[in-house]
Amino acid sequence: MKRLALSARPADEGERIDRFIAARGGISRGAARRALEQGGVFLDGRRCKVAGRLLRSGQEVVVNLEEAGSRAPAALPLPPERLLYADEHIVLVDKPPGVPSQPTLTSDRGHVAELASRLVGSPVILVHRLDRETSGVMVLGRTPEAARRLAEDFREGRPGKTYLALCARTPRPPDGRIDSPLGKDGTRPGRRCVRADGEPAVTRYLTQSVAPSGAALVEARPETGRTHQIRVHLAHLGAPLLGDPRYGGPRLLGALPIPRVMLHAQCLELVHPATGRILRQEAPLPEDFAAVCRALFAPERVPPGS
Repeated sequence: MKRLALSARPADEGERIDRFIAARGGISRGAARRALEQGGVFLDGRRCKVAGRLLRSGQEVVVNLEEAGSRAPAALPLPPERLLYADEHIVLVDKPPGVPSQPTLTSDRGHVAELASRLVGSPVILVHRLDRETSGVMVLGRTPEAARRLAEDFREGRPGKTYLALCARTPRPPDGRIDSPLGKDGTRPGRRCVRADGEPAVTRYLTQSVAPSGAALVEARPETGRTHQIRVHLAHLGAPLLGDPRYGGPRLLGALPIPRVMLHAQCLELVHPATGRILRQEAPLPEDFAAVCRALFAPERVPPGS
């Protein structure tokens, strides 16, 4: 994978990003446009697909390109059992932990949309996201119209989403509804926090089990879809997720190592964009999550599907 890191100078003010990439990166304008269309261009850390975006002096542009004459190594494919549902309009998959939902700054391969496309043998369109370390159910569109309707539903908060979270402590109170707006944490880049001027964010939650160590298994049902919403809301209630040091969650509980952020998208319920019927799909607990549950709780209290 060839990677270009370019900085816009005062002389580049007002230049189209495709022309800028071609001129400063030493590639053809067609190659620059392909990189934009494939999601391989990041402007100040945010993906940009608009060839006509006008630049400002000081902006940073990162471009991921395939090496001439070769391709980046293929990521491991999704096994057939990861395909939860498919028809001519939509696909639902069980995302493994550690797989990004979309291309990243360092790679435009091995993300959920690409792997799901390979699994079903045709292109799919991303309509919502899970954090890289989060496992569980995701839906993708197989047609532009289906993707448009699904994306609109997610924007309006219509799909029912159920997550399981392993927390370092029990939330206070143990059950309820947290309605606390979220925004960027100005003190630490990449973090979100509860702030009065943030975007509305609502999560219902229910503590299912408490381990002798004090760790808790919590069911969370977000009514909105803000970045890191469940992680921030539970941390705000004194219950950071295990394996989530960004929000105060430990990677080691006693002698028990925690392999990742312990969050699993267990169930997704949505209106089918073509038929209008209710579609409900669950994803089984991945082995790493189930193993931590077995270590914390009596076997009979481990969630079903593990």
